[in-house]
Amino acid sequence: MFKRKSKEKKIKTPRFQTFRDAYAVTKQVKPWISIALIATFLVTWAIGVGIGIAIGQPVYLGFVFLPIALLAAMLLFTRQAGSAAYVSIEGQMGAGASVLMAIRKGWTTTPAVAVSRNQDMVHRSVGRAGIVISGEGSDSVKQMMSDERKKAERFAPGVPVIEILIGNEENRVPIRKLQKEMRRLPKKLTAHQMREVRARLKAVGGMSMPIPKGPIPTRGGKIR
Repeated sequence: MFKRKSKEKKIKTPRFQTFRDAYAVTKQVKPWISIALIATFLVTWAIGVGIGIAIGQPVYLGFVFLPIALLAAMLLFTRQAGSAAYVSIEGQMGAGASVLMAIRKGWTTTPAVAVSRNQDMVHRSVGRAGIVISGEGSDSVKQMMSDERKKAERFAPGVPVIEILIGNEENRVPIRKLQKEMRRLPKKLTAHQMREVRARLKAVGGMSMPIPKGPIPTRGGKIR
């Protein structure tokens, strides 16, 4: 009776381009990455060939260790690219929002629900753990977070509200640990309750703001 709506095709970034962008960012922060990758590949492959020589099968073991050497180099690159991505945006306006919005599953983040003249800003995230009010900037952002907390409690009474201060100072969560901190928060809401909270807070909205560009690590250290 009813025709199914054709799904819009998602525009995907080619994997090579994603890898190239991640490499460019990593190279800028860690100029030694090229030498490290080549060395990791050659050392791992040499170990395989050495084992092959010892047992009289150098060609066979060299062939077997070729993909292992490539994997070792890629694992090193993934790890270094992840840390470089955080370093490249750390200290920029909206860096916290960029990391929060890179969490693709379980959380919806509205960036810059409050911004001060000195660029302190507050972001609001909604997930199964409840509502997270995160702030980045000077200590004056704490009052802004308190105001947003009261607003969230007014629009969604009874829903847990967690406050997270972003930064490298004491009692703050560094950018590189922010996603981990969000994911380990205990789940308090059902999926239905979470959607209801999102709908209630959708009307509150946020402000338009610049988001730092560049690949941001998502779950499992993958690069977006």
